Amino acid sequence: MDKDNIIKYAPIIIVVLSIIFQWNLFVTPEKLEIKHREILKDVSSTYSTKEQYDDLKTQLSAMQQKIDKMYEILTSKG
Repeated sequence: MDKDNIIKYAPIIIVVLSIIFQWNLFVTPEKLEIKHREILKDVSSTYSTKEQYDDLKTQLSAMQQKIDKMYEILTSKG
């Protein structure tokens, strides 16, 4: 590129760069890390982990077995 083209397009380049910086179109690593932590916090407060789900499932299964035993005892006596 020659000097004339640079001078010709310099105002457009300056406007585009100022819009980019003014609207924060590029994210800094610090802002990205903060947003990542916010997302992880929201997800952990809303959803359960696979381990928690498996523990709950085994507890419910044990409760169902106990209820079935109680039902069998009640129906066999009557």
